[in-house]
Amino acid sequence: MALPQFSSQMDVEELDSMVENATKASNFLKAISHEGRLMILCHLVTGEKSVTELENLLSARQAAVSQQLSRLRLEGLVTPRREGKAIYYSLADERPRRILEVVYDLFCDNK
Repeated sequence: MALPQFSSQMDVEELDSMVENATKASNFLKAISHEGRLMILCHLVTGEKSVTELENLLSARQAAVSQQLSRLRLEGLVTPRREGKAIYYSLADERPRRILEVVYDLFCDNK
């Protein structure tokens, strides 16, 4: 994959598109830049989890977990599913998984 080359010959539409994409990427990166949200995504990579399961896995209070899930939901990174009184979350698409693989390779994999 090649990164785009900026040039003075780029038309306005190309530049506008790049700015729009940069905004989306920036919002995505801000959403995962908190260690609590990052850990939630790490747990969701293995499959759907209830809020209670995430509380236990993170050793965190329900209010803190819900706040982080709210931000991830706002950014479209997780999807909720209600079953009775329980709410389950899963990754909304493959973007978080792909980024987490890179983060894991760069920071966690002790090769």
